[in-house]
Amino acid sequence: MRGPHNILRLIRTGATMERSGAMAEVLQAVQAPPHVAVILRVLAWPFRWLGYKGDPSLPPVPQALTVLGPAYIKFGQILSTRPDVVGEDLAYQLRVLQDKLPPFPTSQARAAVAREIGRPVEELFSEFSEPVAAASLAQVHKARMAGTGEQVAVKVLRPGIERACRKDTDAFHFAARVIQALMPGVRRLRPTDVVDHFESVLFAELDLRLESAAAAEFSANTEEDPKFRIPHVKWDASGRRVMTMGWAEGIGAADIDALDAAGIDRRELAQRVLQLFLLHALRDGYFHGDMHQGNLKVALDGTLIAFDFGIMGRIDEYTRRVYAEILFGFIRRDYRRVAEVHFEAGYVPPDRDVDEFARALRAVGEPIFGMDASHISMGRLLAYLFEVTERFGMQTRTELILLQRTMVVVEGVTRSLDPHINIWQVSKPVVEEYIKDNIGPKAFLRDMAATARVLARFGPRLPQLAEEALARTRKAEKEAETLNSVQRLAWALLGGGVTALAVWVIWMV
Repeated sequence: MRGPHNILRLIRTGATMERSGAMAEVLQAVQAPPHVAVILRVLAWPFRWLGYKGDPSLPPVPQALTVLGPAYIKFGQILSTRPDVVGEDLAYQLRVLQDKLPPFPTSQARAAVAREIGRPVEELFSEFSEPVAAASLAQVHKARMAGTGEQVAVKVLRPGIERACRKDTDAFHFAARVIQALMPGVRRLRPTDVVDHFESVLFAELDLRLESAAAAEFSANTEEDPKFRIPHVKWDASGRRVMTMGWAEGIGAADIDALDAAGIDRRELAQRVLQLFLLHALRDGYFHGDMHQGNLKVALDGTLIAFDFGIMGRIDEYTRRVYAEILFGFIRRDYRRVAEVHFEAGYVPPDRDVDEFARALRAVGEPIFGMDASHISMGRLLAYLFEVTERFGMQTRTELILLQRTMVVVEGVTRSLDPHINIWQVSKPVVEEYIKDNIGPKAFLRDMAATARVLARFGPRLPQLAEEALARTRKAEKEAETLNSVQRLAWALLGGGVTALAVWVIWMV
């Protein structure tokens, strides 16, 4: 399905944005240059009749994104956490995309549960409510387990969601190939790889068995973390299209007025959200990859409750150490070390100048320190970072896409709770603790011990492996000796032939 016919899908995207009025709002929110805004609107206007109408009761941008499909909704969810990028008004509009989308009928949800679990809904649950939340891929019903009476949340995928996602990702693949072919300057960003990564994450989210397993692993990793909780999975009432978890009672993280009314310290809560994310990413290498406000609740005692584990991120130990050193370098304002880490990790081509790169990083980092975070334009900062990466030939690293995207989302959440938060000061204790435990003599000894354990496991096979290595060496030496003999013979024949030819020429003369 990834052929040129996707041009229609992309044209309809622009047409829908123009028809709903979203195009003008987005261009104004991101402060697009006037000539760029005029060109885009002139190109989209003749096709506006091809655009989808959407729900006129919604604001223009949510109206357009909702009718375009789940992939566009996911994008809008990210932007809803970035008022510093799109503005307070647009960010507020986009929050309806998190868990307030139009639901599908409860009768379809009950039928899906019965079909997936293989038992009538009445046998599983004594109560089964109307939808309490509806997101881009699924909706949630509040229910009560038959027999135990335990309150649970039942998540059910939207009907036909797989086909809808396939349509969106097919269009994205086509657009990425066109961009890569027509704009060589952006090839370093590997747009096709980025879309491949997005597609794999999206379709993994459509198998709720994987989400159940992710929730169980995340819960095991974080059970000792203070004031943080994961609802438990009810495995006997879960499947590929249905997931049942314990009910999480609390205030939505986006409901600022309710948090204030409950006496929740939003400043402390913002710090905890950011520090928990960094702790999970660095300590465990396994973190919640979709931490927007719609997936977070706050209990009355201030405990942070996370749910919706369809997108989880995993990074290996080496990458975590690189990431921590980069963060720590920025925190200490040691831009030379940050630059060296980029070169050591292979993030920047070795033929570039490390001092020039350090100077460019200083221009990115210095505006952050000593300033109120509310005065920092993240839009301008990201734009300058793009210029730096382009100048130094850095390529997009697909294994870090989710980490980078989640960091953007988490920062947006913390800033909505505390507009004056300083992300570097709050991050410092977590990063310092990780550096102390994982980079230095203690970490070196631990790595050596792990290496020794691996070698010990292969101890009984070491003599055999040594014999095989010696046999391969002897075989290679014999082959090399044979080759040398053949080469010497060839040179002798060639030399004899040349000598004979010279003698013949002299004799003839």
